[in-house]
Amino acid sequence: MNKIGLFFGTETGTTRLVAKKLHKKIGEDVCDKPINVNRITPAEMLQYDALILGTPSYGEGEIPGNGISGCFEPNWAEFFAKFDAAPDLTGKRIAFFGLGAQERYSERFCSSLFALYKVFKDWGAEIVGDWPTDGYTFAHSAAVVDGRFVGLVIDQRTQGMFTDERIDTWLAQVKPLLLEKTTAAA
Repeated sequence: MNKIGLFFGTETGTTRLVAKKLHKKIGEDVCDKPINVNRITPAEMLQYDALILGTPSYGEGEIPGNGISGCFEPNWAEFFAKFDAAPDLTGKRIAFFGLGAQERYSERFCSSLFALYKVFKDWGAEIVGDWPTDGYTFAHSAAVVDGRFVGLVIDQRTQGMFTDERIDTWLAQVKPLLLEKTTAAA
């Protein structure tokens, strides 16, 4: 596909809000509108070679979904159930963002981000866009690998004032890497 695909799961709408901010800052000329994964088929996502994927954090760090992590809306778990088999994502480049509440869920802050990351990494995708843990206060996060989050982490509840700055800094890092996989950069 000639643009970046932007997909998210959400429960309360906050992940959707962040996805819309990302889209606006990236630009619709190189990034398609963000779409909730409860409204697409696997083929619609897999047509992209460059993706930004977002998730809320629910439960104990599982993939968000009905019955699994307490979500009331279809989410990532229901999307993954649509696959007949694990796809080969070799050649695809993906950046992740996740939402969490570091004070309320300090012992598992944004851990669902790691669960999402692991699925796509296991499917062979190239992952870009890790993010520093500086500026966050939490006891544990499964989303920290080698001292960094596996993607952009947003805490709208207690650090919403930093969201735009964090998005801008992260996009400066990942946008050029994602555009390398699209024909929109040509």
